[in-house]
Amino acid sequence: MNITQAFKTLGIICAVFCSLALLAACSKEEPSATPDPTSTVAEAQVEATAADAAPGTGDETAAPAEDELAEEVLEVVEESAAEPEDTGETPIVLAQADTTPARTDWQFKAGEHYVRMVPSQPTVGGADKIEVAEFFWYGCGHCFTFEPDINRWAAGKPANVRFVRVPAMWNDVLKIHAQLYYTEEVLVRDGKISDPAGFRQTVFTEYHSRGNRMLSEEAIFRVFERFDVSAEDFNATWNSFEVSQKLRVANDLARRYSIAGVPTIIVNGKYRTGASEAGGNQKLIEVIDELVARESAH
Repeated sequence: MNITQAFKTLGIICAVFCSLALLAACSKEEPSATPDPTSTVAEAQVEATAADAAPGTGDETAAPAEDELAEEVLEVVEESAAEPEDTGETPIVLAQADTTPARTDWQFKAGEHYVRMVPSQPTVGGADKIEVAEFFWYGCGHCFTFEPDINRWAAGKPANVRFVRVPAMWNDVLKIHAQLYYTEEVLVRDGKISDPAGFRQTVFTEYHSRGNRMLSEEAIFRVFERFDVSAEDFNATWNSFEVSQKLRVANDLARRYSIAGVPTIIVNGKYRTGASEAGGNQKLIEVIDELVARESAH
């Protein structure tokens, strides 16, 4: 073999080795993009299986129905609402409102034994107590005879009741006697008159038994003087702003209550009554008690 033949043989051998090397390298690359029909069918079967298992896709019977879920929820609610087991403990009972029916067996009637004033009117004192006010006049014979009855009632009145006297003032004679009363009231409060019941009885007696009409300031002072009231104390009180203010209040209340006669009883600024409506002095006391009971029931 000559040199030329040797080089040819070597070239052939190298070509063979290069071809083998190239065939080995291609086997490590990614598979070809051309799909294999066998592998495509397998992948489609896998995707279909996954789709069947996914919620909301494929065959809906594979998951629980909504109606079945609702029934399960309702069953839970019913079980939680069941009565607890008896533990032997005393159950707690909540307080209930008083449903006792209001009293309906009242003896006296509005429009017959008393008048219901609408709207209600102010009172002399505050709203802390039920106020019973007697409008009176020292010169009234009926007031004179009613005095012992109302005094007894006032002595035993309920603790939640306040009793006040208010002088009527529809003419000049009544106005001067009203000034007499409020002068008396202030002097009693200030400790200048120690026997108020005796003083009132004396004034009634002077007018109705002795004919002393007490129509002047001088005549009125003589009555106060009998109860050891000095001229100085009498004059200071008679002409005081406090007495003047009380007179204005009495006049305003008489107008508001439509006072047209005495004795007239006003209960808590709501009810007006008197002996003529009630049927006598004793019945009047009973009407007062019932009206006070009505107010106490509110």
